[in-house]
Amino acid sequence: MASDSCARVRFAPSPTGKLHIGGARTAIYNWAFARSMGGTFILRIDDTDPTRSTDENTRVILRAMRWLGLDWDEGPDVGGVCGPYRQTECLPLYREAAERLVAEGKAYYCFCSAEKLSQDHDAAVARKDPFQGYQRTCRALDPCDARARVDAGEPCTIRIKVPLDRGDVVVHDAVHGDVAFNAKELDDFIIFRSDGTPTYNFATVVDDARMGITHVIRGDDHLSNTPRQIMVYEALGAPAPTFAHISMILGADGKKLSKRHGATSVEEYRDQGFLSDAFVNYLALLGWSLDGETTIIPRAVLASRFSLEHVSKNPAIMDPEKLSWVQQQYVLAMDDTTFVTDILKPALAAAGLDDGSMHDDAWYALLAAILKPRTTMPHDAADKACFLYEGVEVALDEKSVAKNIAKEGVRSWLEAARDALAAVADDTWKADAINAALEPLPEVLGTGKRRFFGAVRVALCGNQVSPPLGESMELLGKDIVLARLERTLPLAG
Repeated sequence: MASDSCARVRFAPSPTGKLHIGGARTAIYNWAFARSMGGTFILRIDDTDPTRSTDENTRVILRAMRWLGLDWDEGPDVGGVCGPYRQTECLPLYREAAERLVAEGKAYYCFCSAEKLSQDHDAAVARKDPFQGYQRTCRALDPCDARARVDAGEPCTIRIKVPLDRGDVVVHDAVHGDVAFNAKELDDFIIFRSDGTPTYNFATVVDDARMGITHVIRGDDHLSNTPRQIMVYEALGAPAPTFAHISMILGADGKKLSKRHGATSVEEYRDQGFLSDAFVNYLALLGWSLDGETTIIPRAVLASRFSLEHVSKNPAIMDPEKLSWVQQQYVLAMDDTTFVTDILKPALAAAGLDDGSMHDDAWYALLAAILKPRTTMPHDAADKACFLYEGVEVALDEKSVAKNIAKEGVRSWLEAARDALAAVADDTWKADAINAALEPLPEVLGTGKRRFFGAVRVALCGNQVSPPLGESMELLGKDIVLARLERTLPLAG
């Protein structure tokens, strides 16, 4: 067992699938608690389910953890003084611990078959016995006789002895307060299966005890397991940690989060383009708050200010719109250089528009300045920039053309715009000069600014919605701008 007195917490996923939202939030809380307490964050892989645990799933979980930015102090790929950190590598330790409990009279071998267990349960139901768990048939067996049967190869399990005079098992929970369970309702549960593998409630306690875990922060679906685990701690003579069972995450309909509510795995959100910091910020708010008001919580603040006292016992609601809002705030907070490197260029490349070398740094910087306020997800940047890469033959939205171009008098507006822009010197082709050239035209032409610039916008950008027009024309370049205006003239009224 670890001997240091600092907080030691662990995140112990089972590699039976991808890392989902609930697991990710649990990992975040454990990581943030360890960092805020100056403690140790341990990653342990609970891979004792042989039918579902795979090495590939382990790699997926580690990859998701790294993307979340949740660095672990001990665990796979890091090592540490309390390894191994994969349960499949700890089977001898579990067997040794179980055999020690048998030797100390705190556990015993059970030879009851499945049929025998079923018959005993049915009999208890028939006689309306208030206790319908395992009837402790093998508890009174002579230990020497039991050992001889084991040595002879007779199939058996190992069950823990729940003290018959044990009072209520009280879980001192940092989120729910004290939760009492009647020990008389606990049967002598199995800690080692007949196939030679430990049960979850045994293996996790052996690991937590030997790793010196001081706080167990996990989903409240584990709360019902806790009294059994406390029984194991007591049998092992190990102190129980402080438990903190966090609420479920529900969909907007109040039901358990699932595929019908959208993406559920961490990597799905990564692949959609969410920023790691924004995603961690949002998940942290699903059941915890800094002060009840602050929404944007940088990672450093989370790592220094997280506390279990501010964790809510009420279920959290996954709100995709709020997640998108948080993402947008993180995008807006980026400097333009970071936006270009981390969002703009990768988005343009993913859309097949630009490999990141088609223009100079100043061009991308200008594009970033006008797109960043209009970007939530990376694909937004690519969608709003695609008109810049279509040459003269920009795709024209039919409804926008009908509303803005195919109207009487518009041809003269476009011709006036063409002539005014042609007069802008090549070496001064900047947004300010472009805007100055066009600004007086609506009054000269006797039309409204909105109608005039709407027609120019559709001719140049293909639709009624685009980034600021002057900057867009600067990015397009003078030749393309003039050519697009010329191309649109036959469509104008």
